[in-house]
Amino acid sequence: MNCLGQFTIANWDETTLVERCDNVKTSHATIKQKYSGDIVGESEIEFLMSYQSKTQARFTGFETFTGVIQGKRGAITFQHSGTFENGVASSQFESVALSATGELANMAISGRFRSGEAGVANYQCTLNDC
Repeated sequence: MNCLGQFTIANWDETTLVERCDNVKTSHATIKQKYSGDIVGESEIEFLMSYQSKTQARFTGFETFTGVIQGKRGAITFQHSGTFENGVASSQFESVALSATGELANMAISGRFRSGEAGVANYQCTLNDC
């Protein structure tokens, strides 16, 4: 089953861990998001980000979502692997095995997102009952 929608970044708190010359740095970001569409709820994300320049980075991290997915309520953790390039972030993500609770407990999810403007991103994912 496929699902579509958007999420909005509600808060972004980023701290530089290591910085070298020419905007090459490693940082940690804690992000809060609100979902709408086929997924409704909120999430908190912890990303580690490696910037190659001011406009280019790679990131990885974990997102804990709480809410409703296709009418099923619970919480689930996603693992992300993504890039940021010239103002556009995109990521592939998948649910972490055995991380879901409630009615989401037997669900596996994989998908992707691509950011738009003003902290809004479109997501697309596939749901599988295990």
